[in-house]
This record gives sequence, structure tokens and C-alpha cells, in this order.
Amino acid sequence: MAANNIFLDALERLKQMSKDAGIDSEVLESLLHPKAIIQASLPVRMDDGSVRYFSGYRCRYNDVLGPTKGGIRYHPQVSQDEVQALALWMTIKCAVVGLPYGGAKGGIEVDPKSLSPMELERLSRAYVRAMADFIGPSIDIPAPDVYTNARIMGWMMDEYEAIKRQRMPGVITGKPISLGGSQGRDEATGRGAYLCIRELSHKLGWNPREKRVALQGFGNAGYHVAQLLQQDGYRIVAISDSKGGIHSESGFDVESVWRQKQRVRRVQAVYCEHTVCELIEHKQISNEELLELDVDLLIPAALEGVITQANATKIQAPFICEVANGPILCEAEAILEEKGITIIPDVVANAGGVIVSYFEWVQNRSGYAWTLDEVYERLEEIIVRAFNKVLNTAHEEKRSLRSAAYTAALRQISDAVTAHGTREYFKNSSE
Repeated sequence: MAANNIFLDALERLKQMSKDAGIDSEVLESLLHPKAIIQASLPVRMDDGSVRYFSGYRCRYNDVLGPTKGGIRYHPQVSQDEVQALALWMTIKCAVVGLPYGGAKGGIEVDPKSLSPMELERLSRAYVRAMADFIGPSIDIPAPDVYTNARIMGWMMDEYEAIKRQRMPGVITGKPISLGGSQGRDEATGRGAYLCIRELSHKLGWNPREKRVALQGFGNAGYHVAQLLQQDGYRIVAISDSKGGIHSESGFDVESVWRQKQRVRRVQAVYCEHTVCELIEHKQISNEELLELDVDLLIPAALEGVITQANATKIQAPFICEVANGPILCEAEAILEEKGITIIPDVVANAGGVIVSYFEWVQNRSGYAWTLDEVYERLEEIIVRAFNKVLNTAHEEKRSLRSAAYTAALRQISDAVTAHGTREYFKNSSE
């Protein structure tokens, strides 16, 4: 689905899930409307002396459970509708894993690969200047997302502190550790997805060495989930990035492919020993072909909306784990469910990132840093508890994992909305 329809798709799914969960119409209505969104034109002095303007967005979707939280992405297809959809999903995600946050999202319409490092820094600081009154450690806390990273978060925190004239590390998460970042943040999203897959495999009695995995998207999250799965014995038979993919039934050494990608900026089928890499036999495939491979587990870890009504009938994997946000459109999901495909939904599967961002925020506010072991232990505790709750709800109420996840989230949000009073309360009080 086109980017300008992704928000409508997200709302349609929300309406369906609210009906399944039996949520009060007033609670649903509160979730159909973003609380606030800002769009700004960001002027940037380029290296050649010219000035270019970039469109920047930030959406605070719902803050009934706490300050809003969500990443900032740099991508040519960023739009207001996309940002609103992502902020809605973040609202659900925080609620389902029990974080004291609402959902938010931001982005800049830009190809970051076309900018020099200095232009990228100027753009990042311009974004914060435009959003400085819209974000804050008790209002809205940004973090990295697609094509943003710890260094960019460090620039943003620095700019915000310069504007506010005080140290406020809690305004941004996903920062470098030396600037107040948390141990374990880089691998958090991938590790969280891995823990969900691990829990499901225990329930189903999988032998990992018999399972073949295809991974669409080989960024930070994709790499870490693939690496952890391979360590357990899973065979990673296909990997792709934005430029295309590779496929081999014998499987790939994830670490070697990752090291080579950092060197040549695209995935190559290699096996590396120290600095020497040897090309191994493989087949070049497209991102579209990867989705349709006959594998046991498909992991979409790139962008939203890659599985549509047009290609859903061609999906062969019996299990899908959504590491990307919204990779399966609502109309496609019905087709997948008819085929008996089990989907670990994004609102649980990729929640590891926001969970460890929450840990970073807590550490910044308390002035006390946790060890990596403490981060891993607490991440596992939260996401395993949430995922098993979703699994149990799905089993007991005979519904899909996504429906069960939304039910858990919407009931959490409903309790908070109802605590303020709904139509039913005020109607009864006046009688």
C-alpha cells in the first residue's frame, strides 16, 4: 500500500482489533485521533554553500499511559501519514509490554546517504531546533529508527541541551554510551525478536537445526536476530538489504555477511576469516522473491507494507516474525490467516528496542548505569512475560497472536481512559 494509505490501514486494523477485544467506543474514538503532530521545513546549509529545505515531522499520538516515546527515521518516503501510523503502533507496543509510555514517531524526508557527515549533523540539529518545544524528557522522548543511529541521537541531545541551557540526557534515548546511553541498546530490537521466537519454539517443540530462515532487511535489528538464531542452530538461507538479496539452501555465516556488508555496503555471500573473505556459491534474488521462498520462518525486518494483497497468496513460510513495523498490510493478513500462517506481530516482536530505551531513560533520570547483564535480564523478563501473556490469550480466546496482543494493549489503555471517566460513568452520575 502506498505511504499515503498506511495510516488508514493502521486505523482499519485498530477498529477490527477493538471490536475483537470488546473495547468501549469512547476508548476507540480516543485512539483514532493523534493528540498532536507538527511539520516543519528544515533549512540546511549544504557543503557547496547553498541552502536546502527538508520536511520534518513529529507525532505524539497518545499519552494516557505516560510521556510519548518513538524513533526518528531518515528516509525519502517519510510522510505525515507514515509517521502517524508508526506512532499509533508505538502506542499499542508500549501498552502491550507494560511500559509507562504513550506512542510517538518522527522523521525527515531525506536520503541520508546523499548527505555528507557535516550536512547530516546540520540537518539533525535543525530538526531539534524545530521540535524543541514539542519534545522533552517528561513530554516526548525520541530515539533512533531507520537510517538514524547513536551518533545522530548524540547530536540531537547536544542541540536540545544547548537550547534549554541544562544537562537533560533523558530527552533522547539510543545515545552513545559515553553520552548517557545504555548497554545493550544496539542489539535490543533483534534480541527481543529472538526471545519471542525462542518462546514460541519451546511451545511448539522445534528443533532449530531443522528450521530454515529468510530475512528481509539486514540492518541493525535484522543482523542481531539472525546472529542469535544462528547461534541456536537455525539455518539462515536468505538475506537481503535495500539493494537485493542472496539465497543458498546450505545457509550463510551471518557474521561474515555482516562484516562484508559494512565494507562494500551490500550483502554478499562470503565466509570471512579475519580480514580475508571467500565468495561462496549462492543465488542473487530480489526482495520480492525472498518473501516468497519456501522456508520455515520468514522475518520481514525492513520497511512497512511489504506483504500486500498482491503477494500474500505467494507467501510459503508457515511462520512470520515481524521485526519491521507494519510489514503486513491489513488486507494481506486475512489471506495469510486463511492459509494458516502464524504471525508474531510487530507490537511484541520488535518491542525490545523501546524496552531498552525505557531502561536508558530510567538510568538517565536516576543517574545510575546498569550492567549489560542487568539489561539483558530485565529485557528478557519483560518481553517474555508479555509474549507469553499474548500466547495464552490467543489460546484461551481462540484468536490470532496479533488480535491477542492488541487485546492486551487496548485493555491496558482502556483501564487508564476509564479511570478518568467515560460516558457510562458521567451518564450514571447525572441520573
